[in-house]
Amino acid sequence: MEKLDLKDRRILYHLDLNCRQSNAQIGKKVALSREMVNYRIKRMEEKEIITGYWTAINTYKFGYYVFRIYLNLINVSKKSKNELIDYFMKNKNAWAVLTAKGPVDLDIVLWVKDVYEFNRYWIKTLQKYGNYFSKDTISILTDVMSCKKSYLINGKDDPSKRLLYRTNCGGEPLKIDKTDFQILDELALNARIPLIDLATKLEMSSQTINYRIKNMMKNGIIQAFRINVDPLKLGLQTCCIDLYLKDQTKRKKILDYIIKHPNIFDIMIMNIGWSDLAFQINIENMGGLSKIIDEIETKFPDSIRKYDYWMDQKGYMERWLPDLTEKDSK
Repeated sequence: MEKLDLKDRRILYHLDLNCRQSNAQIGKKVALSREMVNYRIKRMEEKEIITGYWTAINTYKFGYYVFRIYLNLINVSKKSKNELIDYFMKNKNAWAVLTAKGPVDLDIVLWVKDVYEFNRYWIKTLQKYGNYFSKDTISILTDVMSCKKSYLINGKDDPSKRLLYRTNCGGEPLKIDKTDFQILDELALNARIPLIDLATKLEMSSQTINYRIKNMMKNGIIQAFRINVDPLKLGLQTCCIDLYLKDQTKRKKILDYIIKHPNIFDIMIMNIGWSDLAFQINIENMGGLSKIIDEIETKFPDSIRKYDYWMDQKGYMERWLPDLTEKDSK
């Protein structure tokens, strides 16, 4: 665990809101000089507190859906498990691949545009690795709410304004051209790349790229520029809680309640084929997990049928952009 002062935590908070803002802009918000902000960011990168900069891209806008594959493994060696993980990571439409401790061992998130092609892929997967699966479940994720990481500033956020953006499959699909895709492809896992470097790499003018980025933000394709922070370095553990409702009429009230919790950062509110609501939270220990579950059950008695929780063990990849085809372009 690394010791961070409030200035460091505020820098992390503002980087997570928009990691493309300049160090000078961040400095004004945290009362530090540009040089000091730069020094602190580099120090947190070196200590691997900050592990990357990424772009939240609403690929639903291109007509994709999100399928989640939950796997329980059996009789699988470490070598075979690594081979299985590598297999899923090589899928050009993989959004995320992670292992977990809890009701599932492996969680794979895929962008899917052609259900028939997905079915062919899944049959191929079962033929190749099915003997390793004691149980498999496929869920459709249609709506996610991403919140400000208020815990970084000790919860000093307006609870009613914690929603940062919402990613869902509603609305008519959009098409982008090859140039927009090239920009997204660079920003997906390198959201803080300077505009001049991006222009040089793509052989375009910085003005053109800046205009296109702003246009994609305006139409909701780009939702935010964020950072990866290693929670373990902050003395925190990431946990996912699945809620199965007994009283579906309480869904909105439960959602309105949990979104105010400063340690909750992602809420999956439409999981077809899995839980009714799910959320990710960073906690200090299992006591913190028990506390929030007790709070929900006390606030909404007889509304929860059951709940599951699982600890995130290791994320192997996360990229909010599939390998787009010509059909996605104008």
